[in-house]
Amino acid sequence: MLTTPAVIATDLDFIKDVLIRDFNYFTDRGVPHNEKIDPLTGNLFALDGQKWRTLRTKLSPTFTSGRMKFMFPTVLEVADRFIETLGELLQTQKTLEVKDLLARFTTDVIGTCAFGIQCNSLKDPNAEFRMYGRKQLENPPHGPLVMALMNMFPKISDMLRLTRAHRDVTKFFMDIVRETVDFREKNNIRRNDFMDLLIQLKNHATLEGEDHESVESKIIDKLTLEELAAQAFIFFVGGFETSSSTLTLTLYELSKHQDIQDKCRAEINRVLEKYNGKLSYEAMNEMHYVEQTVLETLRKYPILPVILRQCINDYQVRGTKVVIEKGTPVQIPAYAIHHDPEIYPDPEKFDPDRFLPENVKLRHSVAFLSFGDGPRNCIGLRFGKMQSRIGLIMLLKSYRFHLSSKSPDPLVFSKKSFLLAPVGGMHLDVEKV
Repeated sequence: MLTTPAVIATDLDFIKDVLIRDFNYFTDRGVPHNEKIDPLTGNLFALDGQKWRTLRTKLSPTFTSGRMKFMFPTVLEVADRFIETLGELLQTQKTLEVKDLLARFTTDVIGTCAFGIQCNSLKDPNAEFRMYGRKQLENPPHGPLVMALMNMFPKISDMLRLTRAHRDVTKFFMDIVRETVDFREKNNIRRNDFMDLLIQLKNHATLEGEDHESVESKIIDKLTLEELAAQAFIFFVGGFETSSSTLTLTLYELSKHQDIQDKCRAEINRVLEKYNGKLSYEAMNEMHYVEQTVLETLRKYPILPVILRQCINDYQVRGTKVVIEKGTPVQIPAYAIHHDPEIYPDPEKFDPDRFLPENVKLRHSVAFLSFGDGPRNCIGLRFGKMQSRIGLIMLLKSYRFHLSSKSPDPLVFSKKSFLLAPVGGMHLDVEKV
């Protein structure tokens, strides 16, 4: 973007205009993509214009609260295996590196929900799904300078057939999707997962609604296999890293603040007692303090620290004579907004009470941007919150976490990733409650 002026948006009213009120001027992210050369870039995060609108309309029904309830048992099953693995590790050690463990947990969750495949990375840290997911996020196919030039000159990048995904990563995910779809269709297999919903869209361009009526897309085009693979891929890559980082950072903060950890555990035990000791979708939704704790982690550590939009037509800023020209990138620094003391007093303090309903009402409606906002917010926010809460509930129900002599202080974040991810391991002392 060195050759293009950009707008840095910090005024909350203006941010609301960009994300919500005048969204039709800022529908695109300006993320380069080319489905022919690099098929996995044809995903909901990167697409723009009518292609994005059509796909968003088709995929939105897959992330309703009803669908989350449908997928809940699948996530819980993986969480049970996660707790089992944790128990086995604690037989020989009391200090655990939880960052990798949590990434393996979320890899298995997303692998199961997005692909319907048992990844087994909890048992095998070098499982293929874990290996390829890690490779794409931690070691992009090109260095930072080449990636920057690809973003600045996308047409030249396409002429040179440079890709944003490793070729072996693309082949792995395309093959997995093709094999999974073929197997399910030949054997008439239905499951409570994202892949089942994508197959419905591939074959019918509609989804069965919660009441088993069909939910029609505005433009009835079936998903191609390549489009299906691209959505499964972005759900996988976007889902496992964001949720595992959120859980890692939540455990870090709870290890520093034992009083907050105790309050979370007390709420978990109180609600579970009401449900005969069993975690259900309804029980999870009654654990309000646990949810506030996850939201406060995302406030302090927004996993996507900068939100991108691109102006698609000349736009006059409301109440001014300033015109943002077509094609201008707009960057919204979520991390800076979340650490503005005028919005969040004492911003470095970890305080879940910031997300009590009465406190949320006192703030501007776009003061919290961890999932973006408006029509182009994170489509998977319900799933991400559900996955993080299930993981946290299952962990705190059985274990207490403390800082260890190896715990990072201060936290250092990766400069390679566009996501906010701590560098190195997260070692914590763990004991049975």
